[in-house]
Amino acid sequence: MLLPKAREIIAKVDIFKSYAKGMATGLEAELSVVIDVFFPIHIIAEAAKDFRERFPTVPLRLFVEALGGTVEPILDRRANVGIVGSLPVMPSGIATEPLGSILFNIVASADHPLSLIEGPISKSQLEQHVQLILTDRTELSAGREFGVMSSQTWRLADLFAKHTFLINGLGWGGMPEHAVKTDIEEGRLVSLVIEDLPAGGLRLPVSIAYRSDDPPGPAGRWFIGRLTACSNERLVN
Repeated sequence: MLLPKAREIIAKVDIFKSYAKGMATGLEAELSVVIDVFFPIHIIAEAAKDFRERFPTVPLRLFVEALGGTVEPILDRRANVGIVGSLPVMPSGIATEPLGSILFNIVASADHPLSLIEGPISKSQLEQHVQLILTDRTELSAGREFGVMSSQTWRLADLFAKHTFLINGLGWGGMPEHAVKTDIEEGRLVSLVIEDLPAGGLRLPVSIAYRSDDPPGPAGRWFIGRLTACSNERLVN
């Protein structure tokens, strides 16, 4: 009766020893990463799978945010590393490393009035329709607008809500290409051609971010390297 309990205790002691050994060599007790909602989550999963094999004693904590929400957890020391794309201006004290870029498409539902326009769409035509945009839940972008081209806006704090609203014809807006590729191929959404904007979509630069006074430890630096390798294979730089 006591043998299973004894084995359980011994296993926990071995795990405790592994934690202690890692911390003694500078290994993080936990790695917290905040991810821009625009970044492809399958790339994170690929890097995380390898991370689990390489650092089995280091728990991985992930936050998914947009705009200032990708930087605030780093400033508050709730996250060690960030993947930042939708906040173009970095606060002081944040160091960055380039990670590549994400293709960004402006889309609307197939039955939206803008989708029926032949040829490039003018800014004045965009103004006549509601633009769906992500709102910042922090104050880091207060007073600044990014990519807003219409005076009529609906603001959503969730990318999946924005996606659903777009499909239901409640407005037009920008989305990462990987999130709407299937919808475009199957005819639910249409990629809009806008005057003075590249026909194939916009490129959103993505960076790794962390506090200048608290750079990543061994696990964080390894994760950044693996994530960069995965991104180079999946993203166009």
